[in-house]
Amino acid sequence: MIPFGDLRLQYQALKVELDQAVQSVLNGGWFILGQQLSAFEQELAAYCGAAYAVGVGNGTDALQLALMAHDVGPGDEVITSPLSATFTALAISATGATPRFVDISPTSYNMDPSRLEAVIGPRTKAIMPVHLYGQSAEMEPILAIARRHNLPVIEDAAQAHGAEYQGRKAGTLGNAGCFSFYPSKNLGAYGDGGAVVTDDSDIADRIRMLRNGGQKARYDHQLLGINSRLDELQAAILRVKLSYLDRWNERRRHIASLYTALLGDGEAYPPVESPRSRHVYHLYVVRCEQRDALQQHLSDLGIGTAVHYPLPIHLQAAYHHLGLQPGSFPEAELAAQQVLSLPIYPELTDTKVRQVASQVRDWHH
Repeated sequence: MIPFGDLRLQYQALKVELDQAVQSVLNGGWFILGQQLSAFEQELAAYCGAAYAVGVGNGTDALQLALMAHDVGPGDEVITSPLSATFTALAISATGATPRFVDISPTSYNMDPSRLEAVIGPRTKAIMPVHLYGQSAEMEPILAIARRHNLPVIEDAAQAHGAEYQGRKAGTLGNAGCFSFYPSKNLGAYGDGGAVVTDDSDIADRIRMLRNGGQKARYDHQLLGINSRLDELQAAILRVKLSYLDRWNERRRHIASLYTALLGDGEAYPPVESPRSRHVYHLYVVRCEQRDALQQHLSDLGIGTAVHYPLPIHLQAAYHHLGLQPGSFPEAELAAQQVLSLPIYPELTDTKVRQVASQVRDWHH
């Protein structure tokens, strides 16, 4: 058996440090907006190379709060990718705005910048590229288009902790970057969690208020905010884990390079790393015309896999009201039918990587 993931392995490796961190919070008796969160925010900002980080309840809230801080609301449109977790679009909808989509590049699975400008209209209020699977979107052309149209860029970096584009950390390229600390992420909490990073002090201040009911001080509600705060237990856990993130990412990159070398030119095509990017392989995603048959073959052998994502956002029932049909974004739709995520996590041994790759390589439909 080779599971798709096993979060217990990471806990076991860090058990003493993590248990101490949790115990210190329990002993301290302070659980919301305390010293652990303040310290984690400073450490995360420093890690990313940003001036500010604001811890929030989850990655979806991070996106919503970043949009709210940029005054996105009802009647506005936000441009994003149709191939992502639907939560990306739900964050837009939560502000009252409407998501608009740009088809993807078939090699990176990220927003195709050459298609972006045609989607910008009079109601466009922001652009939200997604750094899917751990690789940054092509930010240089996206940012250039955004500047021409005077639009803020909110990065969905939920899968891109530590990823880089032209030497800069994902999340620090646009006006704000949004992270999720869902447990399976490269930097994962033991529960929900998220953060927004930015170099703009006004935006950081607004998000701090918005996450806490719009309060400037206790019982002084200046804005129509929400309730979305990263708690002290999760902040303490994330502080321990942040110090390991780079070595975990290096391990992921090693596993990915091993997979790619072993898969060769078989029927499952390995991912393509852009020369401008440093991919951190939150997911190792191959592409196969007979994806479902390959997945069943691996399952029969006790090898866990997953599909991210089987149905693009524009075809989800929740977005039926947008009136988009199959064929609207053909690259995203084709990718959704062909992508398969193989096991990748820092504790996965080279031997098991070779076993998985061998079964993929030897499979013929």
